[in-house]
Amino acid sequence: MIVHFYTPLAILCYLIATGLLVRPLLNAGPPLTKPAMAAALVAVLLQLAVSLGLHRGALDLHFFAALGLVAGTMSALTVLVNMARPVAALGVIVFPLTAILLGTDVYLAPATTPLQIDWQIKLHVTIALLAFGVLLIAALLAIFLSMQERALRRHRFNGWLRVLPPLTLTEGLLFKLIGAGFVLLTATLITGALFVDNLFGQHLVHKTILSILAWLVFGALLFGRWRYGWRGRPAVNLTLIGMGMLMLAFLGSKLVLELILHRVN
Repeated sequence: MIVHFYTPLAILCYLIATGLLVRPLLNAGPPLTKPAMAAALVAVLLQLAVSLGLHRGALDLHFFAALGLVAGTMSALTVLVNMARPVAALGVIVFPLTAILLGTDVYLAPATTPLQIDWQIKLHVTIALLAFGVLLIAALLAIFLSMQERALRRHRFNGWLRVLPPLTLTEGLLFKLIGAGFVLLTATLITGALFVDNLFGQHLVHKTILSILAWLVFGALLFGRWRYGWRGRPAVNLTLIGMGMLMLAFLGSKLVLELILHRVN
């Protein structure tokens, strides 16, 4: 079966990519970024084939399947972003996490049946996944930015931090990702209002409210950056607060409903 053939290959490629990037942590030299990104790209394509085979081309949004989709989206975005900016350090976290979540979905998670949804909802969910992935990468960059600033203050710039672009470029990329994520999150809320029945229904009210609050946080951050030049600690804190709200909206609610209450939302 295609799933059992491609899954271990995808996991192996993700781990190879991680190993090629982790060299500075082991004092084994600089990261081999290009081979690592090539291996990650192969892994992403294999994961796509696994997802199509495992769920028969349908969009499965159950908890572990959704986690795998988010992680795969993040890995794909990491490869794409690295084409414009050297942010290979993201892969040290994203690629092994994706390998773990892919393995969990295929080998450990209970079998699920994808819900039958029309193209409008698929569009809404696809935009939401992209928004979530972009903003989650921004949150990781915010953490790296905080670590870079702390290292510079203490004059302890460890080898693996050198994988990141200079601090000013990291900060610029952070706000570009937040801007892109904000646009996608706006589109998510608009398509939700247009296509989702009873957006403030029992199972969706918390998602909707938390998503709107996250949208306000990211909007305030972008306005503050434009109007007042916000940067550093305020930018990091607001990015993590907004991302925390989105994680509660998406993953937190699915965790409680599906794994604790055994209900499908």
